[in-house]
Amino acid sequence: MEERMKELVRILNEANYNYYVLDNPTITDQEFDKYLRELISLEEKYPELKQADSPTSRVGGEVIDGFNKVYHEKPMLSLSNVFNEDEIIEFDERLKKEHIKPEYVCELKIDGLSVSLLYEKGVLKRAATRGDGVVGEDITHNAKTIKDIPLRINEPIDIEVRGEIYMTKKALLELNEKRIDRGVEPLANARNAAAGSVRQLDSKVAASRNLSCFIYHLPNPEDYGIKTHFEALEFMKKLGFVVNDNNRKVEGVKGILSFIEEWTKKRPDLPYDIDGVVIKLNDLADQLRAGYTAKYPKWATAYKFPAELVLTRLKEIKMTVGRTGQVTPNAILEPVLLMGSVISKATLHNEEYIRLKDIREGDIVAIRKAGDVIPRVEKVILDRRTGKEKVFEIPKTCPICGSDLVKKDAAYYCENPMCDKRTIEKLIHFASRDAMNIEGFGDSIVEDFYNMGYLKSIPDFYNLGKYKEELMELEGFGLKSIENLLNALEESKKNSLEKLLFGLGIRHVGAKGAKVLAKHFRTMDNLSIATFDDLVNIPDVGDIIARSIVDYFSDDENKEIIKKLKEYGLNMEYLGTEVANINISGKTFVLTGSLEQLTRDEAEEMIENAGGKTSGSVSKKTYAVIVGKDPGSKYTKALELGIPIWTEEEFLEKIK
Repeated sequence: MEERMKELVRILNEANYNYYVLDNPTITDQEFDKYLRELISLEEKYPELKQADSPTSRVGGEVIDGFNKVYHEKPMLSLSNVFNEDEIIEFDERLKKEHIKPEYVCELKIDGLSVSLLYEKGVLKRAATRGDGVVGEDITHNAKTIKDIPLRINEPIDIEVRGEIYMTKKALLELNEKRIDRGVEPLANARNAAAGSVRQLDSKVAASRNLSCFIYHLPNPEDYGIKTHFEALEFMKKLGFVVNDNNRKVEGVKGILSFIEEWTKKRPDLPYDIDGVVIKLNDLADQLRAGYTAKYPKWATAYKFPAELVLTRLKEIKMTVGRTGQVTPNAILEPVLLMGSVISKATLHNEEYIRLKDIREGDIVAIRKAGDVIPRVEKVILDRRTGKEKVFEIPKTCPICGSDLVKKDAAYYCENPMCDKRTIEKLIHFASRDAMNIEGFGDSIVEDFYNMGYLKSIPDFYNLGKYKEELMELEGFGLKSIENLLNALEESKKNSLEKLLFGLGIRHVGAKGAKVLAKHFRTMDNLSIATFDDLVNIPDVGDIIARSIVDYFSDDENKEIIKKLKEYGLNMEYLGTEVANINISGKTFVLTGSLEQLTRDEAEEMIENAGGKTSGSVSKKTYAVIVGKDPGSKYTKALELGIPIWTEEEFLEKIK
């Protein structure tokens, strides 16, 4: 156990040095947090084995030679971290045990570099980094170049404030464009860019980086007659400091979670990076009552957003067969936590993707969730290779039925229509949320019913009632659960045409395409007799989709499926309503910020029902940007391009 503890101390200290001193992180935040938690747990069990240089006893990193040392009169402590609702509840309960009835202030956790600013008689005298919490580095010459750090505040008083120096997304983009023009490697992220900028000996460099600074902490509020943290924020704002307005007083865990949920959604639209939410007791007397550990204040903590990019080992590559017969390579991973869920598999797309990224079995790889949903292998960490990794070759036969694979474009296909896996995937897709949304029919139940012979084709879903007695005898199924499944099937018969179209699994027809087709043709019968020319004349329907639809309805087996579904009573008509609106029809809109009278989904549905479209990004094709509270970078982009800005009220007025 002692050897493991020594190894963890070495890993963490080395990571701290690389991160804080060299500005060159060698492991991810997620890896660091995992190792730190393990070390804390071991030190709690074996306190006699704790080492003098354990990173659990320190805050931050070492002081860089070349900068004058600064001793912080009050240590610049870091915050403990929480990662989920249960840990937030534990934090709240610990404070209640101290006989505190907590009111909290929630603030955005800016992803930058901590700074202490010292003013004498209202004039900036010193700026310093956190360093190791007790000793930092004097960066006054660079702080003076940051436009929103006041050189003189609004009152001639002595005061220290603390905050975060950061770089906006726009500033990073502009900086990297200049670096690329000079043939210099672009900087990886805004946090490292900000940290590197304030550690420049030449202040001209920092001045050219267009840095920013938010102030968020007053170390000695009692000297100014202040009673709460929120009052301290207002006081610092009054003095002329830039304080982030996205903060809020909240009551209890419910208020904290609501704030986190709101800013998790808004995070992509912010003009700067945040990596979490800071939660602080508002009442300063309560803060004193709660006290401190050697490293953290007990009255505050930081909720950290789940990692967007994490490292893990790719154990092997397996081929899976989809509903269209496409055989796809997938990475089997050592399980890792990514954005709140444990990931053990990720898509590798196709043979070309594996070849271009040089992905091998045994590699350490970076995993990202594409669109925050689908895990994928982003890149290989080449400097972690050992030489034992294996190059992967695409097999020549289907891994399920053994049929020869056929290559079409970049993908391989099993063309055996009787391949079990193809059929199972078609059935799972039909019942899925975005298709027919048949509640209760998860992947495992669909596969079990297939293997037992109850589900062999799509119409068989609606014939399960005749096996009710048999199904009730299966392990894990009773009268109530079977009745719930049958009721869900009955309910699914009422779905609008687009849900059924998507559920049928017509090649190249996604959920959005299915809605376009359903709106245009209104009934299944109309669509089934549409010609290729009819289809390609519809906006958003190209040659590939048109040919696929014609081929689908020309197939006798598919015609029989539609016939049976009609006999079972499934709706074959589009149930949506669309009333053309001259202000909306044929136009593209972008939504940004929080709407007060509508949800984002409701607004998008109203636009679609009025004949318009919505997009996730602003371009010259955007007709107008609809702006709610706290708009983000989309609003800025619209102003730059001269695109009309509508308030929520204007939108509701125009859509009438």
